[in-house]
Amino acid sequence: MKNLKHTIITIAATVALASCHKLEVAPKNIITDEAVFSTPTGVTAYLASIYSRLPMEDFIYRNDGGYDPNNEGNNGGFSYLDGGRWQCFYNPGSLSGELVGPYGGTGDAAQGFGYWPYKWVRNINYFIENLPKGGQGITDAQKNQLLGEAYFLRAYFYFAMVKRYGGIPIIKTVQDPQGSLESLQVHRDKEIDVYNFIADDLDKAYSMMPESNDRGRANKYVAAALKSRAMLYAGSIAKYGSVNFVAGPAQTAGYTGIPASEANGFFQKSVDAAKLLDGHYQLYNKVGDKEQNYVQAFLDQDSPENIFVRDYSVPSGTAHSYDATFSPRYMTADGDSRAYPTIEDVERYTTLKVTNADGTPIRFNSLADIMAGLEPRLKASIYFPGATLRGLTFDVQRGLYDHFSGTAAAEIGLTPPNHQYQHLAGSTDALYNGLRIIGFTGISTDGDNKTRTGFFVRKYVAYNKLQSDCGLYKSTQSWIDIRYAEVLLNRAEASFELGQTADALNMINQIRTRAGATLSTGGMTIDTIRNERCKELAFEKHYWWDLRRWHTADKVLDNTKFHALLPYYVIDEKKYIFIRDVETFQRTYTFDKKWYYEPIPGGELGKNPNLYPNNPGY
Repeated sequence: MKNLKHTIITIAATVALASCHKLEVAPKNIITDEAVFSTPTGVTAYLASIYSRLPMEDFIYRNDGGYDPNNEGNNGGFSYLDGGRWQCFYNPGSLSGELVGPYGGTGDAAQGFGYWPYKWVRNINYFIENLPKGGQGITDAQKNQLLGEAYFLRAYFYFAMVKRYGGIPIIKTVQDPQGSLESLQVHRDKEIDVYNFIADDLDKAYSMMPESNDRGRANKYVAAALKSRAMLYAGSIAKYGSVNFVAGPAQTAGYTGIPASEANGFFQKSVDAAKLLDGHYQLYNKVGDKEQNYVQAFLDQDSPENIFVRDYSVPSGTAHSYDATFSPRYMTADGDSRAYPTIEDVERYTTLKVTNADGTPIRFNSLADIMAGLEPRLKASIYFPGATLRGLTFDVQRGLYDHFSGTAAAEIGLTPPNHQYQHLAGSTDALYNGLRIIGFTGISTDGDNKTRTGFFVRKYVAYNKLQSDCGLYKSTQSWIDIRYAEVLLNRAEASFELGQTADALNMINQIRTRAGATLSTGGMTIDTIRNERCKELAFEKHYWWDLRRWHTADKVLDNTKFHALLPYYVIDEKKYIFIRDVETFQRTYTFDKKWYYEPIPGGELGKNPNLYPNNPGY
């Protein structure tokens, strides 16, 4: 048997058909085809090496330009080793105003990081070709399941590419690196053909895999769920992609864009795939209190809502740093927070009542009073001023007033008459007459680790960890890559696009019931559906891609500034007021229409001129 020179994997003697995160150990040896394809241990280890490189946009994913495809572990993009696991705040939500974060210009990340994972596609194709030839150590049933997983994995990689580049080469067989230049320099396929290829692979995966599998590995319903996501993307691109696009040869050739006539077909595929999960998963409803129930939905390892997850552990060296980088240092062991929800996020749920009819600020007895009457899901997703974590209070405060009269609007930009009574500071050490001017948790104007907006992310934060355990490389909560709520939202959106409003309403109200929100009685629009998706999937790295598939990014991010809720303490009244103003770093967001697609990586164009024409605008 020849050696597998194209991939290096590790097989541990104790490995059985276990979850892939237990196989994430350092590579040590090159092994033969016979060792791989003759035993369940061998094929599981081979697949584990691919699962570990699955382009999952998890806690440590950074959509930035620091990625080096020749050194995957130590850069941005899909970071695997130490290089990016502490920078969880480099979140794609910071590109879109869902979060105010550390990115510079949106274009720094919108143009991609050159992700081109064809070596992993080659490994999957090699597996698909060679597993059927394996020895007697693997039963036909096991082979069928493993091949199903391979088709799922290939579809997953292709979806990660098509949503970035549009049409890319579809390669179904192992290319011979010693083959002719003509055979290696493949042409791009049309965007529609790539989505149909993904659908076909996921159909194979669904038909071949069992209903359940080890944790962290795909089963038939994982394949159906991914199909519901991918086909919704394709339908949206077909329906809305002709509205805002940059013309060019790639668009003319069908490499970017899908004919509008294909939209309903893709939407129907999304609905059909989502329906396959009926009765097999359910929304998390283990806790009677709606707010705490939603919090636990992201921390309970045994949630019946979780469809596909990635696990982490400290001993394996895969732990991430979410708790240290999404909460202020005041409440953690080390790290820095640098990404914060905007008031626009909050206003998706409700209009915060902070001013009277005459424009004067409402007076509050405590910071926490701002949370009265809010939807449980909102309070479970975002930490508000006055909330608590690990026994400490989010004492968010922008400053002090000796006295306040007049309207809130007059204070924006420090307009008279009240600013002469105002006291501001950048440091938490600063005092005025013995009173702390700003809180330990912000508002920040001159650095990180204190909120710029008045809010912190609560979703996924392990509130029950000791503060001493909330340091860099110490977080182990699982990333939920696909959960049942998303599948319901995929179905709701696709059903609505098809005119099936009753089904869409049913899906939305299932989500709202669990959220503790007011149920919809009808009269929905596409914006209603989209807004519900934004609320339910907040901070889960969907919004950036949703804006792109809806082709609304150039409108939402049209020279846009996002806003904060700035609390002040009025000394002579012993009351708090809240003023809505631009977030304190005053960052401006823009979006160039060419960024709906990323450029084909320059290095790949240099090796293969048949990948031209590049995407429009590049």
